[in-house]
Amino acid sequence: MHPILILLIAMASVFLLIIRWKINAFAALILSAILIGLLSPHVAVEDIMGAVTEAFGGLVGRIGVAIAMAAVIGQCLMESGAAEKITRRFVAWLGEKYSSFSMVISGYILSIPVFHDTVFYLLVPLARSMSMRVKGRNYLLYTLAIGAGGVTTHIFVPPTPGPLAMAETLDIDIGLVIIVGLMAAVPSALACWAYAWWIDRKLNIPIREAPGLSLEELEEVAHRPESELPGFGVSLLPIALPVILITANTVTNTFFAGSALSDVTAFLGNPNLALILAAATALAVLASHKGLGLRELAKPTEEAIKSAGLIILITAGGGAFGRMLVKAEVGTVLGEYAQQAGLSLMLLGFGVAMLFRIAQGSATTAMITTSEILAPLILASPPGHHAVYILTAIGSGSIVGGWMNDSGFWVFKTMTGLTEVEALKTKTVSLFALGGAGLLASWLGAVFFPLV
Repeated sequence: MHPILILLIAMASVFLLIIRWKINAFAALILSAILIGLLSPHVAVEDIMGAVTEAFGGLVGRIGVAIAMAAVIGQCLMESGAAEKITRRFVAWLGEKYSSFSMVISGYILSIPVFHDTVFYLLVPLARSMSMRVKGRNYLLYTLAIGAGGVTTHIFVPPTPGPLAMAETLDIDIGLVIIVGLMAAVPSALACWAYAWWIDRKLNIPIREAPGLSLEELEEVAHRPESELPGFGVSLLPIALPVILITANTVTNTFFAGSALSDVTAFLGNPNLALILAAATALAVLASHKGLGLRELAKPTEEAIKSAGLIILITAGGGAFGRMLVKAEVGTVLGEYAQQAGLSLMLLGFGVAMLFRIAQGSATTAMITTSEILAPLILASPPGHHAVYILTAIGSGSIVGGWMNDSGFWVFKTMTGLTEVEALKTKTVSLFALGGAGLLASWLGAVFFPLV
């Protein structure tokens, strides 16, 4: 069977299992990975399960600890009130006139260690209360602004699973991915925010009743005393600490390789250890603010790790799915087509990731699968720029086309009270602006700062 036909059948399998038959995403990805092996003439039947489990286990070993610790950090940020403190401080600094930009910045920062859907749940009450302050106006602007910041770091910046797994698959230093990802996220967030301004004025949708707090209760949220929240510096520390440690390791390896300092930063800047230290810091913030002992801290830790377990399974399942596509020589054929058409690996990565995203809904799965397909192509034909720009291009493509098979679409639609059509006009189209700006930023970075 031709590899492209195998790709189409595999995508249809994931789509039907998850969307049509409501099968768990992890099970759907593993079953589809097995199906690829059965269809491919390049994989012996007796080797299928070994190949699937080897790819699955390898990815769990590389990203499992980091994802679990990131989940603990996110849980503690929410329970301690640190996330709310960060948001309020940005609002105070920027003023009511630019309060929508405070939502962009808050989403940008909080989505580094916390899943974007969780960040949206966290910030949407504040966005709604901001709209209440201006008599229900600018509702779309405030709610879309959360995603403008949050989605960008979610797809570009480790330790969120997508970019973390891509960095491991493409063998790119995680510190470099953080630096370039943070930079690529800025124009992407601004493009999405600009669209939010335009569509808010065009549609002029007033604030709606939605799940959670009623419009009356939002008044209370808007006036909650800051004395009940942790300090700003303390709130920001669990997020800043791993970024500083991992980036320091990249810098010392670049400029002071072989020195005693590089040995220290290599230990402290290991992503797993950096996130363990950050999780310990986040637990300390929660304990000190809420007056909790070690026994009381067990509950939020267990809840976070439970949620992380599912994330790890789905992420590794996506890795196994992508690896089986590689074994079926899908990547080789796509590379040949791209070469014949004159497509760069950057454009190929963007296009394939967008195709996977539209087909099955998960940006993380799209990122992991595409990076698995492109890894051997990059090795066989290195581009004239650093592979980190292919990573950001893949991330940009993975966010384009989020629609009714995407959980984030339904989170946005439900938590804002919009109709399906309104959500498509607003949330879905904003992601096209975001992804397009990310691709442009990747191309400009590759041209002017090739890093090779």
